[in-house]
Amino acid sequence: MRDSRRGDVDPFIVMDVMEAARQAEAAGRHIIHMEVGQPGTPAPHGARAAVGAAMQSDPMGYTVALGLPALRARIARLYADWYGVTLDPARVIVTPGSSGAFLLAFTALFDAGDRVAIGAPGYPSYRQILKGLSLEPIDLETRPENRLQPAPGDFADLDIQGLLVASPANPTGTMLDRPAMAALIAAAQAKGAAFISDEIYHGIEYEAKAVTALEITDDCYVINSFSKYFSMTGWRVGWMVVPEGHVRKIERLAQNMFICAPHVAQVAALAAMDCDDELQANLAVYAENRRLMLDGLPKAGFDRIAPPDGAFYVYADVSHITDDSLSFCREILDEAGVAVTPGLDFDPVRGGGTLRFSYARSTADIREGLERLARFMARRGLAAG
Repeated sequence: MRDSRRGDVDPFIVMDVMEAARQAEAAGRHIIHMEVGQPGTPAPHGARAAVGAAMQSDPMGYTVALGLPALRARIARLYADWYGVTLDPARVIVTPGSSGAFLLAFTALFDAGDRVAIGAPGYPSYRQILKGLSLEPIDLETRPENRLQPAPGDFADLDIQGLLVASPANPTGTMLDRPAMAALIAAAQAKGAAFISDEIYHGIEYEAKAVTALEITDDCYVINSFSKYFSMTGWRVGWMVVPEGHVRKIERLAQNMFICAPHVAQVAALAAMDCDDELQANLAVYAENRRLMLDGLPKAGFDRIAPPDGAFYVYADVSHITDDSLSFCREILDEAGVAVTPGLDFDPVRGGGTLRFSYARSTADIREGLERLARFMARRGLAAG
């Protein structure tokens, strides 16, 4: 059977780490999960209750391709509540997770062979989805002085048709402030390049509110999801905001590619948006976990980190310890019972010397994980003195 070069994408290494951790647990070991980029909490109670009630009276058939009108309107209201941005609900498209939004965005904006710039380190699936669509990802080697976020100078001399940024970012948790976001938008527009803002970690911020690209321009694509702040990873529902003139194009693509996002997940998402107390309680857990990580990781010997502004990750430079982060993660899992993610997932060039630690799980797990990491590093003479 013939196959396509478009299918020759790299594996998502964190999923392989999760499988190795699962196998260890199946063998009877207690594993602390610092590899998974998902909350340890379920969907909010109100969301689950809404689904239970709806399933008694609604057959849960297809929705319209752009999503439930009530959900689109509620998402638009979120932009007024969080950012003071007035948004027409007609520009909101509900998608099968943020992954579905990226497929729609890349298909709508780019032709085969177009070049799209992404920051490195960055979310690995950007690169692989672009490759799968016969597009060319261009890694921008971000710098510590920019807190591992892209800057206009990183692509000033490049021929690109698109720029994708994430704030808060995965794997670093660092954010772009308004001037930095505005500078990137202006630099992309000067090149005639489409600007895409990945905002799926909005709501999970600690010392300052994240900036949405919609505060600066309507000439952009904004992608978000119910997976992170709303604690609904497996429900597979996200959204995108696009310029008014792009709505019909996205609608046609969504009709043919997905029909619609899962109806039951949309019902849950609508209810989740009014579960503020529960969601803020989750955020308080992340804040405490972040405090523990920023204190405990340097003591364990992981002291080359950029303190995260948002999300629930710490990205550590371990190039003074290893240039093979994949093997190092295997050793940590085998010997310490802690699953962490090698940086190769996020940066093909420099990732052999970096690790990502997630602190999305319970505080008890984070405390135990830090103790195990400290013992592991002490046995190697690498813990802080």
